[in-house]
Formats: sequence, structure tokens, C-alpha cells
Amino acid sequence: MQIRFLGTGTSTGVPEVGCNCDVCKSSDKRDQRLRASVLVRTRGKNILIDCGPDFRYQMLQTEYEPIAGLLITHEHYDHVGGIDDLRPFCRFGDIEVYAESYVADAIVKRIPYCFSEYKYPGVPNLILSRLENKSFLLGDIEITPIRVLHAQLPIFGYRIGNMAYLTDMKTLPEEEYSKLQGLDILVMDALRIKEHISHQNLAEALIQAKRIGAKRTYFVHMSHHIGLHAEVEKTLPENVYLAYDGQEIETMD
Repeated sequence: MQIRFLGTGTSTGVPEVGCNCDVCKSSDKRDQRLRASVLVRTRGKNILIDCGPDFRYQMLQTEYEPIAGLLITHEHYDHVGGIDDLRPFCRFGDIEVYAESYVADAIVKRIPYCFSEYKYPGVPNLILSRLENKSFLLGDIEITPIRVLHAQLPIFGYRIGNMAYLTDMKTLPEEEYSKLQGLDILVMDALRIKEHISHQNLAEALIQAKRIGAKRTYFVHMSHHIGLHAEVEKTLPENVYLAYDGQEIETMD
């Protein structure tokens, strides 16, 4: 399995428009963060998790290959704003889109032309599947939704093989921890240093990482308030990292 971090930033991205802080002015490419998304390559298939407004630019820097499926965590714009840009990938065939029911409803309402009975030429060909909180198959790949809470909003993370992706998480219900046993890779949000109402801060993310106990943990969905990449990484425990845009990591399927 190969995991490519398409974006590791929060909803405003980094640099943030109008900001002149040290992070936003940094020349370190690892401090430049597009909206959060990952591309997972496993068993010959590409699986996209979230499709934000930076998707087109992210994919211009990635090999042009079929996308077998899109897993959506929730309906916030920074996670779904690029769905229309799936158009070029529909040349390979229809794309399966997976979301829980209330998220699917929100997407259909925003881009109804993608799901109408009579589509005009050129719109993306998407097949929308409504998920429950139970494992399902994308082809021969088992995917397990993980319920997390984004403040009070219930959203999904996903486990694929021995990796799990949990973004926009503030808390994790106790019954979900069993789904995260034996991970090689955990990807999880760590918004900033100061506490936040709906995201983990760095201290909370470190506590969760220790409890879940993956072999390697990578933090994403970071704002400019996280600090400089090079400086923050010096403070992290062994096998815990800040991810950065364009980074690729591998693990056994």
C-alpha cells in the first residue's frame, strides 16, 4: 500500500490569505499546506479520501490514473469542494462515491447536475453509495468506517487494510477503538497548539496516538498555528510525524 498526502492543511490552507506570520512566510515547502486529502494505492486500485477545492491542482502533480472510489468523511466544503473536478478521471469509467446518508444528501443538493436522470455531456459520472457504520467492499478491498465526532457532528474516518485516516476529529467514541487495533499507519488531525472546539490540538492528538498505538502516526489538517514544521517535528515522540503535501509513505497491504 502506498499513501500520498495530497494536502495536509486545514480549511484556509497555509499560507493563509492576508497572514504574515513566520509559518505563512516560510520558504520550507513542508509549511505550505493545501486542503486535507490522501490518495491510497492498494491492490492495483486508487482510493481517494476526500476531494477538496485544491483537488485539481493536487492531481496535476500526481500520475494520471483511474480512481476506483472516493470516500467522503463529511460535507464541509474543504472536504468536498473539488468533486466536480473528478470529470477527467471519469474518462476511465464511473467513479464510486461513498458517504453516509446525510452527507450524500448534502452533496446531491450542492451539485444536483451530477446526479440528475438526464445529465448533460461532460459532467462527472458518479455512483453514490450511502454508508452505514459497518465494513463494506470496494471491489476486493475491505473498508471500515470509523465513527468520530467533529465537535458534535458525527463524521466518518476510514480504515483500509492496516492504515486508518481520521480527520476533523475532536473525540473518538469508546466503542470505535477496537476498529483501530494493529495499525501500521495512523493518519490523524492535529489542528494547532491551542485547544479548539471541534478539532484535536497537538497535545490531544499525541494522547490519542499513544492510546491507539499504531507503528507510525502522521498528523494532518494543520493550520499555520501549528508552528514551523521543522521545529515542531523536533518535539514529537519516536514514530510520530507531521505529514506534508506530496509526501508518500508505504506499508504492507
